[in-house]
Amino acid sequence: MEFLDLPPMLGARGTVRLPGSKSISNRVLLLAALAEGETDIRDLLASDDVERMLDALRALGVAWERTPGRDDYRVTGVGGPFPVKSGELFLGNAGTAFRPLTAALALSGGHYRLAGVARMHERPIGDLVDALRQIGADIRCTANEGYPPLEIRPADIRPGGVVRVRGDVSSQFLTALLMALPLTGEETVIEVVGELISKPYIAITLDLMARFGVRVAPDATWSRFVVPAGARYVSPGTVFVEGDASSASYFLAAGVIGGGPVRVEGVGRSSIQGDVRFAEALEQLGARIVMGDNWIEASAPAGGVLRAFDLDLNHIPDAAMTLAVAALFADGPCRLRNIASWRVKETDRIAAMATELRKVGAVVEEGADYLCVTAPARLLPAEIDTYDDHRMAMCFSLVALGECRVRINDPKCVNKTFPGYFPAFAAVARAVPVVAIDGPSASGKGTVGSMVAKALGWHHLDSGSLYRLTALTALRDGVDLDDEIGVAALAAALPARFDGDRVLLGDEDVSDEIRDEAVSVGASRVAVLPAVRAALFGRQRDYRCGPGLVAEGRDIGSTIFPDAPVKVFLTASPEARAQRRYKQLKEKGLPANMESLMQDLRERDARDAARAVAPLQQQPDAVLLDTTSMDVDAAVAFVLDLVRDRGLAAG
Repeated sequence: MEFLDLPPMLGARGTVRLPGSKSISNRVLLLAALAEGETDIRDLLASDDVERMLDALRALGVAWERTPGRDDYRVTGVGGPFPVKSGELFLGNAGTAFRPLTAALALSGGHYRLAGVARMHERPIGDLVDALRQIGADIRCTANEGYPPLEIRPADIRPGGVVRVRGDVSSQFLTALLMALPLTGEETVIEVVGELISKPYIAITLDLMARFGVRVAPDATWSRFVVPAGARYVSPGTVFVEGDASSASYFLAAGVIGGGPVRVEGVGRSSIQGDVRFAEALEQLGARIVMGDNWIEASAPAGGVLRAFDLDLNHIPDAAMTLAVAALFADGPCRLRNIASWRVKETDRIAAMATELRKVGAVVEEGADYLCVTAPARLLPAEIDTYDDHRMAMCFSLVALGECRVRINDPKCVNKTFPGYFPAFAAVARAVPVVAIDGPSASGKGTVGSMVAKALGWHHLDSGSLYRLTALTALRDGVDLDDEIGVAALAAALPARFDGDRVLLGDEDVSDEIRDEAVSVGASRVAVLPAVRAALFGRQRDYRCGPGLVAEGRDIGSTIFPDAPVKVFLTASPEARAQRRYKQLKEKGLPANMESLMQDLRERDARDAARAVAPLQQQPDAVLLDTTSMDVDAAVAFVLDLVRDRGLAAG
């Protein structure tokens, strides 16, 4: 799938069980591989990044097996450096695999080559390489100094002493050193140069190392860490992987933006992940948060609107991305500060976020380490590029909660950490409901559709009339009906509204005029023009807004709203349809002939069924409604019963 269209959403509520944490999963895998004994890992994240780590460990001589049908693994540790002394590893864009493996391999006495995708080769690793060179590691950047790909050669490691590493680019460099240096067996002091960013991720590393028997305590300023002499990793037996706290942020934000409550299970008060503090940030925006040991629940503020914020988000850089989108729902300009690390993630996230937020109408100020976001008066439908970055895709799904349709390009990028994200989001987010009514000409679609919409208090769309309005406007303006570009430009700007039985072009009632023969013939001609159909595609989707939409037209359920929860194929015999058309014309004082009406309907049915574009046919998931022996009130009641039986409206 190249893109995913998300419909406008009315709100969100429900419960989500989170997948395992990526940060914990890859740390635990490496520690289990380096440890003595077997480690049973429960609830390991199933994702691309974890697959890259598993593949690399197997290539390096680490045995592991998966429990069939479960995300549980047994890893047999090698009790020290990797036994395989040569290899070429491809690690995709998995920073949580690439950085720690670089350090562990540098201390394993072998010859290795490490590479990844193009973006991985743009992500800096020079600070880690420089730190490892301080103790004698032979690491070469084979393309650009300071960046992957890397070649690691056997070297005389000088264990012990002091190793200095910068802390202001990525905390993964310090994590890599902490996890690898116990392999030397000597006491080593790590000194952090500059501000240490993302301290909560270092806390995860220290917690997990302690579970495997190696305790390292930072000093009071988190600038000095002592890896003890004689340290060795020993399996703790069984390790449970927490749910991913960064992934929790999207659902907690959905609960706050969409009313809620939305509960996430797998993280809570007892979590070792710093990103659970995202819930605290939401509280500063006015959200209502309830938390247990292993769950968090979020609901909208009492007043329904998020407060504008100005926050230092250095401690939760990944979850902070979610706040950038939440700013679209705040009551004033919002500032996200101290987020320079976004620049060296899966993409330059500051630049990417600024670009995509502007697409939906936000005013964005971008700095070296900050974003300032001002929400628009109304969100704009947009096509969101994701830059092969899973968090961009997941963040921008929240835009749909502003009753705004959004297209997510390359949605499969979420496989990096959360392959099931979009189904999980759909399970808690409630789309604006649509009743899609299709059927042959003169079957009563317009009458039934408008009456159902009025009964429900929903919006109404007569999509066939949009093509008639396009033809009428072209005829009025002297635009040739075969001028595809010219007609498409008219279609894109139609000021069309539907008010009960009335079809309005601006403020002009053209309900009768669009039924003229010349307009009908013109509508059939312009309806097959691809540029016209493309121009009207988005316009039709924009009629979908709360509390719901009743839409009728030939491809309304197959192409425009394929996710419509209620689809009806409304038909009647040609004789019954001709009789109804005859009656309508007579009531309006217009000439009518039953025989010619019958002939015209039969010819139109045949022509519509044979059309190459949007042929007339009943969709497999549509309910057949034959009104040959049914009056309009009975037909309306039938459709209303379908809507209510499916829980889309009150009974």
